[in-house]
Amino acid sequence: MQLQNAKQRFEAQGLKLAAVSYDSQAILQDFAKRHKIGFPLLADPDSKIIRSFHVLNTEANGMTKGMAYPGFFYIDSSGIIREKYFTAKYTDRLTANNVVAKLFPELTAEVSRNIEAPHLQLTLAQSDRSVIPGGRVSLIADIELPPDVHVYSPGVQAYKAIQLTLQEPPGIELQPVIYPSSKTLYLEAIHEHVPVFEGKFRIIQDVTVTPSKNRDAVRSLLSSQRMISIVGELKYQACDETICYPPSSVPVRWQLQVLPLDLKRSPEAIRHK
Repeated sequence: MQLQNAKQRFEAQGLKLAAVSYDSQAILQDFAKRHKIGFPLLADPDSKIIRSFHVLNTEANGMTKGMAYPGFFYIDSSGIIREKYFTAKYTDRLTANNVVAKLFPELTAEVSRNIEAPHLQLTLAQSDRSVIPGGRVSLIADIELPPDVHVYSPGVQAYKAIQLTLQEPPGIELQPVIYPSSKTLYLEAIHEHVPVFEGKFRIIQDVTVTPSKNRDAVRSLLSSQRMISIVGELKYQACDETICYPPSSVPVRWQLQVLPLDLKRSPEAIRHK
């Protein structure tokens, strides 16, 4: 359903959608009708296509045997795979908007707001405002520094690097923070080369909604919607050609709406055995 909701954003970039599933044609027809799916759904009940793309989930068994790992291929007009985005766990899925943001970083995320911060412009964004359990969403910090101002990148020695740190609330799993490639700046006054960020750059923190192992919590998460606040701080020290300003710590916060899973199944006569 999230892929259907993001269909317009893909098509605005000239991309068409198609999905492959190990489900039968009858199951896919039922699903497409119930959710008004407007792109092709390809039935692969023998998992031939899934195997040919090397994405078969070999750990799946029972009625899930033959399914693929969840993910996306980006295929160009010549039929060449240019990018692929897959996760190793069936319960951890990139959202469609997350993939849009990875393919086209210049596009505005679904939600964004400006935050006051010393010596730089900070915009917080997120790939999705809502997600179902198992969905992986990108939380984004877009930063713009004034000309001739820099901040130090992670891995710098003897200087205070910029760092995005988030608290991990129940039901949320934090992925590693993604920083952009840094550039090397030569500090002539002390004859030293240091890694820095300048101008505009983006820090990304992917988060996955994962129900806790408590049975009541799982039941609640699957059957009702709720809001999750994800908070933390952005720490950095901005410097220009002549001075390093005092270190700064800016509170950051994102709101994520968790929607219930669609637990309705296809008619019993066409279900997986």
